[in-house]
Amino acid sequence: MENQAFISLGSNIGNRYDYLKNAVQRLINYPEIVLVNCSSIYETDPVGYEDQDLFLNMVIHIRTSCSAEKLLDICLKTEQELGRKRDIRWGPRTIDVDILLYNQENITTEKLIVPHPRMIERPFVIIPLLEICPEEIFYYMKKANGASLSELPNSEGVRIWKLKNGEDVFEPIGS
Repeated sequence: MENQAFISLGSNIGNRYDYLKNAVQRLINYPEIVLVNCSSIYETDPVGYEDQDLFLNMVIHIRTSCSAEKLLDICLKTEQELGRKRDIRWGPRTIDVDILLYNQENITTEKLIVPHPRMIERPFVIIPLLEICPEEIFYYMKKANGASLSELPNSEGVRIWKLKNGEDVFEPIGS
């Protein structure tokens, strides 16, 4: 398992927690994928298209023997198996599975851009990523054309929902 990747997951339809759990389980059922760490689960306000229910979001750290493209195919298959529909851009979804970082590579293809092009703007991605691997964000920030830590989004609209240890919390970050 020579590659490492960070993947964000989000859901705002139906039993959001079950969709997150099922997506993680489906991913790690692949023999080429090993779960290294996972963040707490955060409840977050929608971004972009705001006329929809609140999301649950998390980030996982994996090791994999898959190429980035193969990992993307697995992520897309997982979304499809869990009923993901792409009717409205940034709209409601059963599950969203995005590759944030793959090793420390910059990848730009027709299907995949890594690091994820909007992750630095999204507290619902950055906060759980910082929770499990702050050094990856610092490395990414140094590489991103002079971006600095002051550009990290604030935590408004992001609330702890379930801690890594399984405790339910339901409170804003920093409370």
